[in-house]
Order: sequence, then C-alpha cells, then structure tokens
Amino acid sequence: MFSYFKILFLAVALIFTISAPLSAQENSGSAQPKKEEKKEEKKEEKKSKNGANLSAEQIAESSILIYGFPGGRQTLNQIRKTTIERGKISSTGTDGRVEQSNYQRWILRADNLDKEKVRFDQELPNAKYALIYDGAKLFGVYNDAVFAPREDAAKSFNQQVWHGLDALLRYKENESKLELAGREKFSGVEFYQLDVTDKQNRKTRFYVSTKSYRVMMLEYEADGTKFRRKFYDYNYAQGTLVPFRTTLWANDKQVEETQTLTITFGQKVEENMFQGG
Repeated sequence: MFSYFKILFLAVALIFTISAPLSAQENSGSAQPKKEEKKEEKKEEKKSKNGANLSAEQIAESSILIYGFPGGRQTLNQIRKTTIERGKISSTGTDGRVEQSNYQRWILRADNLDKEKVRFDQELPNAKYALIYDGAKLFGVYNDAVFAPREDAAKSFNQQVWHGLDALLRYKENESKLELAGREKFSGVEFYQLDVTDKQNRKTRFYVSTKSYRVMMLEYEADGTKFRRKFYDYNYAQGTLVPFRTTLWANDKQVEETQTLTITFGQKVEENMFQGG
C-alpha cells in the first residue's frame, strides 16, 4: 500500500514531469543507441527529475498543490472559505523591550486579496483594539469607536496581507506576475527564489524548498527597510498546510515572533464583524 507521501510524490511527478519526445529510428539496423547518446539521455533525465527545467509557474503550482493537497487551489478555496486564528505575539521595540500580546484574526475569503475581509484583534497588557480591512478600506476600532490607525500599525497590517503566503498561493487570482530569480542555499538546504509582483507593483521574494515545495522564508522591502519572514513548525489544519510559528526580521534584526495556538477553517463568520462602531 502506498503511503501518503508516496502518493503526494506521484501526484507532483505526474503534473510536472517533462517528457522528452520520442523519435523514430530511421535505420532499422541500429536497434541500440550509442553509448554517448545514452549518457546524454541520462543527464537530461536527471536534470528533469531535479527540477532544473521547471518554470516559475510550475514551481508556484507545485507549492499550491502541496499546501492544498490533493486538489491544490480547489482544496484551499473549498476549505479556507473563512479563517479563525488565535495566538501570541512577541514584539521587540527599538529600545529592545519585548512586549507580549494575544491576538485573534478573522478572514472572509474573497475572489482575491483586494476584496478579502480581514479583522485583527490585538490584546495588549493595558489596551485592546481591532484593525479591520472591509474589502475596500482599513480602519481601527477601540471601545466601539472608529479611528484612523497610526501609520506604522497600518503598514504592519498591510504587509501581513500583501506580503504573506497568500501572495504566492493566490497569485493567479491577484493577477500577479511570476519570475524565477534562480536558486540559493542556506544551511545546506536549496531553495528556488520565486518573485511575485502584484498589480500595485508590490514585490515579494519567496524561498521555496526544491525538495518539499514549502515556503521557508520570504523577503520584501518597504520604506528602505528589508524585511524577512521565516516559517517554522509546519503542520496540517483540516488537511491544508499551515506554519504555526513565524519570525519577522527588519534589516537582520528580529522584531517579531508569532505563535499560532489554534486555527480553524470553514466556520461561520458574521459580516458585521468587519463593520465599525
């Protein structure tokens, strides 16, 4: 009996294996190819198996398949119609002080990220507030009063949305452009460098494992600062792949760590949660 991982490997192989065309032999007397021809065929076969010939789109689609196996994009759309997430955040300020907080996030999935509704509640030691994107604009709510978020808070919220995993997993829906920037090794692990640029020209570089097709890291720049988010503790939630811990770095200094405690998909989320006041 095939294991889950063997089935997964075969599914990816069936989709993305590049088959060389077979040529008819012109001379019936030459039944066996020459040794040099055999060597070249083996080289090409090995190169194809190693993924050297994969395009940016094939790498992206392989990753989508892994995150939503077995249906890929279809599975993600069916299961993640809504998201309810709870966890903890450790933030490091410019003075080096670490602040702990609890958070909750609700998402109503839409056709693309522009129309998606997101609510992020953060509970600090002495305050609790919400940042809400209603599919058109971003605003804050504190004690049932609507307010305009501070610039740094708004930027942080937007970066989580536009420079998150869904920028890759939903690149087609967002009409984003893909570009393969090459390969790179970190600590002996090889990654594809896959650039995703959306219609607003926001660019995110994803580091996709050449073996597992999981995103282990992403990078983007904003206001002269180079941000890097790393993904850890991957596990399955309702059959879809989720990283349960992430760290955010700004110019090589860790500024945030997020630990997801629970995440559920498909539960009812009321529309009025994304309204102010």
